[in-house]
Amino acid sequence: MPCPALPDGFDFTDPDVLHHRVPLPEFAELRRAEPVRWIPQSGNVAGFQDEGYWAVTRHADVKYVSTHPELFSSTLNTAIIRFNEHIERDAIDAQRLILLNMDPPEHTRVRQIVQRVFTPRAIRALEERLRTRALNIAASARDRSGPFDFVTEVACELPLQAIAELIGIPQDDRAKIFDWSNKMIAYDDPEYAITEEVGQESATELIAYAMNMAADRRACPAKDIVSALVAAEGEGNLRSDEFGFFVLMLAVAGNETTRNAITHGMHAFLTHPEQWELYKRERPATAAEEIVRWATPVVSFQRTATQDTELGGKRIKKGERVGIFYASANHDPEVFEDPDAFDITRDPNPHLGFGGGGPHYCLGKSLAVLEIDLIFNAVADAMPGLRLVGNPRRLRSAWINGVKELQVSTG
Repeated sequence: MPCPALPDGFDFTDPDVLHHRVPLPEFAELRRAEPVRWIPQSGNVAGFQDEGYWAVTRHADVKYVSTHPELFSSTLNTAIIRFNEHIERDAIDAQRLILLNMDPPEHTRVRQIVQRVFTPRAIRALEERLRTRALNIAASARDRSGPFDFVTEVACELPLQAIAELIGIPQDDRAKIFDWSNKMIAYDDPEYAITEEVGQESATELIAYAMNMAADRRACPAKDIVSALVAAEGEGNLRSDEFGFFVLMLAVAGNETTRNAITHGMHAFLTHPEQWELYKRERPATAAEEIVRWATPVVSFQRTATQDTELGGKRIKKGERVGIFYASANHDPEVFEDPDAFDITRDPNPHLGFGGGGPHYCLGKSLAVLEIDLIFNAVADAMPGLRLVGNPRRLRSAWINGVKELQVSTG
């Protein structure tokens, strides 16, 4: 197998890489020549005291790692592939309380509780309220004079409202949730001047807010989701701290990721006008899944080997980190015909934008798909002539495919 032609020292988790682009050509090179490759890192560059990680780039291998938690742990080093280099190890270990960073059987216990939030009945109960909110968001943006930022005026609002509606956060408090979640993921972007400490403080404030909600429901149970999760007596409910970390996960996994999928989807439509015309004309049910594949808001997570094992012809030692790159898997030509084409009629579409299967497959997939469908239907009706005014301004991040600003105009 030929060696991949990567630049010396190229690191897929370097925040400066995603600040400019998703490294699709480099992913393609690895899939072709060395689909499981050791990526060296010096010192504590990623927040971990090790020498690097294995980059896993093929669709089949990403699925394998995702579906074998007994071999590849989310808990040992958490699922976040790169932290700020100044983070202390105890701060990393504290994140094991988040569902994203748990392994079975503890993960199984907590997930069985919180999945009550995402039952088909619960999602259906939200649909009309979210449809109304989507229509209002699009109408408000349409009525603005001159160019506007699609991220702040359209994309960010519905995911935030959906999570807040789901767990009953009062309208007056929703802006605080948005602000805290932004600060938790923006520490790699100097424009925001958010330090790791500020991010941790925001996480602490969000957890405390949620724990207070849980305490209130325990004292005065109501007919709502929070009470169902925390207030009943006996086993099968969350402790207040577990509920706090669950809300923290929702604020990032449910809010940030869907917001970025919507933003990337709008940019894809406006740079592929034939797809926008097709969408406005036919509204295919397959559009939301292709938007998620195309966007892949989480470029990568990581696992840690629990024992010596083999993957893609490489020997992986116990304790070594393994990066699973969803963005690469979602462009694997062995799985997707013409993977670099944005095609809203793509079917089947076995993308890994909601994870690679296994215990950590996205709990909120049905809600995210609903939000994407609702907002693009509303935008197509209210602003069919929407056009780009400038290029997207990307978030500097090690693992999130984020957009900070996308200027558009209805004129």
